[in-house]
Amino acid sequence: MLVLRFVDPPLSAMMVERQLQAWLHREGGFRLHQQWCDLSAMAPSLPISLVAAEDQRFPFHHGFDLQAIRKARDHNARGGRLRGASTISQQLAKNLFLWSGRSWLRKGLEAWYTLLIEAFWPKHRILEMYANFAEFGDGVYGVQAAARHFWGKDAGR
Repeated sequence: MLVLRFVDPPLSAMMVERQLQAWLHREGGFRLHQQWCDLSAMAPSLPISLVAAEDQRFPFHHGFDLQAIRKARDHNARGGRLRGASTISQQLAKNLFLWSGRSWLRKGLEAWYTLLIEAFWPKHRILEMYANFAEFGDGVYGVQAAARHFWGKDAGR
């Protein structure tokens, strides 16, 4: 965990899982798209947009947004479509280290990894890692790959 504070990983567990699914289902045309982009090289509005869309209290919590969890619990108790409350740190823990799907085991491991991420990495590193490993489309991981794939531009523009 400490090493990843300084070293940019080449891929995530979610990327490996998706590639294995493609091979298993013989999706011959499937290709992973991911290219690292330092936070300092991103357009200034991009990290702000990610925080605004995913986790407005990101700068202020330590991995878990208790207010969002309470709101999701109350909403879900009323029935209807399930609402989540995962923070950027929790989403990063899942994307980087775990598998997709819902289970108490995965959620417990996600909480553990979230605590480690928040303990060992500064907020700017968490946001940089999230921006590089969030999935923006089938096989499109990170803001640089998304910017190139969808708009033919760099994430810095």
